[in-house]
Amino acid sequence: MKAILKSLILLILTTSHIHADEYTGKEKSETCVGCHAIEGYNNTYPTYKVPKLGGQHADYIISALKSYQNGDRNHQTMHANASVLSDQDIIDIANYFESIKLLVSWF
Repeated sequence: MKAILKSLILLILTTSHIHADEYTGKEKSETCVGCHAIEGYNNTYPTYKVPKLGGQHADYIISALKSYQNGDRNHQTMHANASVLSDQDIIDIANYFESIKLLVSWF
């Protein structure tokens, strides 16, 4: 009985933490919506299609944001946005984007 109770408490705490991270990630990702939520949006310079982030793997988003932070990926706006993020911010944002299927589901 104690084992079941411990498992249930652990499950509740784990589930609550996941939802809190997704909510926190949603709040922290508000800046991202300006470009990544616009259907068919093209970046002006350098010119390319801005990718949708909803449903993207968290590991990929973490890697990309870290690359923008340290200059391995060259894009001034993304560097400026990523450079102010903590490691936990990046994880929260990445987990949030992975948790949604379509970016437009934010609205």
